[in-house]
Amino acid sequence: MTRRARAAVAGAAAATAWAAFERLDGRVLRHDYSDIAVLGKFVTRSRWWPLAGLALHAANGATFGLAFDEVRRRTGLRPQPLALALAMTEHVALYPLSYFVDTRHPARGEPGLARLLTARGFTQATARHALFGALLGRWATA
Repeated sequence: MTRRARAAVAGAAAATAWAAFERLDGRVLRHDYSDIAVLGKFVTRSRWWPLAGLALHAANGATFGLAFDEVRRRTGLRPQPLALALAMTEHVALYPLSYFVDTRHPARGEPGLARLLTARGFTQATARHALFGALLGRWATA
């Protein structure tokens, strides 16, 4: 497998692990927010929304993995700290856009779409991005 393919697969796998982690962190933090629900319920309101959401999330992870690989190649930085730093940077940079999920998403208020702009929502998103970055950095170089 090429380095780029490995990075894409690692990104998709890390995004899938994130999806599995959602149930645990949702219970621990008592906050019913799911990125899978946000994506899936945005594209379909049918019973297939979980599959659609997971497919989109994995595709986003693969794309992020490719971007990570390009930055790693150009900078020569160590993969594990780089992946974590990129994931956390993406989180902090894009988190303000949560306002639009909270106010404009067609399924807002439904299960899996608790408000994001809360302390619990930020904590949840931070933990998920940290998990993603740690796994991506490890798996992209394994």
